[in-house]
Amino acid sequence: MVFASLFFVCFFFAVWLAVYSSVSTIRRKNIVLLVFSMIFYAWGGAQYVLLLVGMTFVAWLSARKIEWYGDRPLRIVLFISACTLLLGALCFFKYTGFFLEGVRFLFGVPEEIPAIVLPIGISFYTFQLLSYVADVYKGEVKAQEKFWMLLLYAGLFHQCVAGPIVRYSSVAAELEHRRAKMSEVAEGVWRFAVGLAKKAILANGCALAADTFLPLDGASLKDITVAALWIGVVSYTLQIYLDFSAYSDMAIGMGLMIGLHYEENFNYPYIADSVQGFWRRWHISLSSFFRDYVYIPLGGSRNGELTTVRNLLVVWALTGLWHGAAWNFVLWGLYYFCFLVLERACRRKGFRLPPVVRNIYTLLVVAFGWVLFRFTDLADAGAVFKGMFGLNGNGLTDLETKIFFQNHCFLLLFGALCCTPFISMLREQFRHVGRLWEGRVGRVVYLAGALVPVALIILSVMALVGNSYNPFLYFQF
Repeated sequence: MVFASLFFVCFFFAVWLAVYSSVSTIRRKNIVLLVFSMIFYAWGGAQYVLLLVGMTFVAWLSARKIEWYGDRPLRIVLFISACTLLLGALCFFKYTGFFLEGVRFLFGVPEEIPAIVLPIGISFYTFQLLSYVADVYKGEVKAQEKFWMLLLYAGLFHQCVAGPIVRYSSVAAELEHRRAKMSEVAEGVWRFAVGLAKKAILANGCALAADTFLPLDGASLKDITVAALWIGVVSYTLQIYLDFSAYSDMAIGMGLMIGLHYEENFNYPYIADSVQGFWRRWHISLSSFFRDYVYIPLGGSRNGELTTVRNLLVVWALTGLWHGAAWNFVLWGLYYFCFLVLERACRRKGFRLPPVVRNIYTLLVVAFGWVLFRFTDLADAGAVFKGMFGLNGNGLTDLETKIFFQNHCFLLLFGALCCTPFISMLREQFRHVGRLWEGRVGRVVYLAGALVPVALIILSVMALVGNSYNPFLYFQF
């Protein structure tokens, strides 16, 4: 089950919200939230609920014992054991096939590699449980006494699809005591509607262009024209941000509706003027996890330049591997490692490009990086890179590319606009004007603003029903 589906929007989400609103006490609301979260996980296979319960039990029991043992040496054994078990489960489901493919490449065995289904959300709830155990070990949070409450934290269906990775310390108090304000409920509806529209209309529309001009089969990549490849790369660059940030918007919105405050996960990364700045804005919860639980424990930047570079290498190799069990993801992480080290060297020497050049440089680095991210076959990625500069003997453009661009240019332009703060700034101005104007005009402005989320949800549902409907396709040259 995914958020941007008719079943989720029109049934699961609606029923959950109705049942949740019908009960009064926080305890009962938490039970409703837990039951619906378990149903959400069970949708992809009931056996994976047992995996979530088991991993949560390991984290719960280990944290309780770590806290009980205080400063005694056995607590570090418990901490290491818990981390090993949690990471072991993640590695088994996510990386067994990747590891066995490497073994087969080197030694010719095994002949068949078992297909292991990746449980929904395992990358996210594993990291959440790891951060919880680590924070209890460091004495930064108290161990949760109730197992079912920790299960609620780990299994919240709001953020299991694409984040954010929620720290226990940031929601512990709200899980026990919370109250949803009407202003936050309204903001939550807005964020949910924006996220749904981002995914159903913009991201899916950009995905059509990306799939057309960057086909994953790779057979025809060398024949695609230069213009078509650039359109494909731009479309995929837009799609992947709109897709990931949409799910985070929807998660944050659902949290606000019930009084939970999840941290922002994307802060307009495409306006960054450096690769470092990009990663401070992209998937913030993942970057902060690796910073706090890998980079800093390894020594961070405190022990000289060589140690810092080593620590960065470890972090970015793990970052790439976390995104997927294939060599292109590892290379994607190391690709960013190289640019981050280069930027560190340039800053030390005082070298600085003009602002506009820095923005263009960052966008190009990120866009080329997404080509690596998309293609698990590195030969296909190489064909795209060469073709973007006409080195495959491909032409500059053709009639199909021109027609496709004419039919989709408004979609791509609006998608690019939504990668900037422009829409948020426009909304704030709209609300400001509504507060200033009095009487009938002010009420009309407020009513219009309230109807925007409704309109976005209706358009998104239409897009999901039609599976090809897109309002921007009506604007053509």
